Amino acid sequence: MALGFVTRLKDGLARSSSKLSGGISAVFTKRKLDAEALEELEDLLITSDMGTEAAKRVIAGFRRTRFGSEVTDDEVRTTLAAEIAEILAPVAQPFELDPALKPHVVLFVGVNGTGKTTTIGKLAQVFHDQGKRAVMAAGDTFRAAAVEQLQIWGERTGTPVVSGGRDADSAGLAFDALTKAKTIGADVLLIDTAGRLHNKAALMDELAKMIRVLRKQDPTAPHSVLLVLDATTGQNAVQQVKVFREMVAVTGLVVTKLDGSARGGIVVALAEEFGLPVHAVGVGEKVGDLRPFDAAEFARGLVGADSEP
Repeated sequence: MALGFVTRLKDGLARSSSKLSGGISAVFTKRKLDAEALEELEDLLITSDMGTEAAKRVIAGFRRTRFGSEVTDDEVRTTLAAEIAEILAPVAQPFELDPALKPHVVLFVGVNGTGKTTTIGKLAQVFHDQGKRAVMAAGDTFRAAAVEQLQIWGERTGTPVVSGGRDADSAGLAFDALTKAKTIGADVLLIDTAGRLHNKAALMDELAKMIRVLRKQDPTAPHSVLLVLDATTGQNAVQQVKVFREMVAVTGLVVTKLDGSARGGIVVALAEEFGLPVHAVGVGEKVGDLRPFDAAEFARGLVGADSEP
């Protein structure tokens, strides 16, 4: 992971880590890791949006390895980072295109405001920099700003954008985008979608239709379905995963806005509960602020532990 991004990740997680680290310092100052201390630590983890199950798992690790020992707050942070990294490691999987697919069709889902459209634009830039050909489909036809955003990213990255008017048929638009992607030999098709959860039935129908229409051209599409989550929503992100998995076969997660959140622990809760790949995390608006998810670096940033040399 590039050093600049590590610094931005640490800065982005500062609100989460100061909340957690301050609590650790309050509980542990050259103190024995007894039952009372472990209970206080477990409460601290749960209130840091890590979720009950993940907190229990971390505490079980402490009980197994350090119970009864006299520990400093720094030692607790280091051990805590290692326990959290163990939970996160299996889900830290960079997103990679399948070269056998031309194009690799990626459907992006998530509620409005999570940074879904911006994430698509940033990924288009990443693929462009890798020498891959991408096409973007502005499938969130309900929100005019989403179409404009993608068009701006398209101009910036030299990526074709297939779009229609306000309230255009998103399924037809996805079909046209796949046709274009095939025609120009694109490596990847990135499809934006609406995120109006207040009308779940309509959204479910829209997504189902979009997939049905895509499969008229490619029976295996979409090849990836990425759910974009906003870290600032905390435990609401868990509910969003449940809802979207009812609607569509989510294959991986992207977590954005960690720079504006004191709720970075939610990534641990998601990993423990769902085990879905976390492909990338975002800590800002720039292209370089969306990077592949690194479990160990994230865990250290979350608890305020020193980075490895």
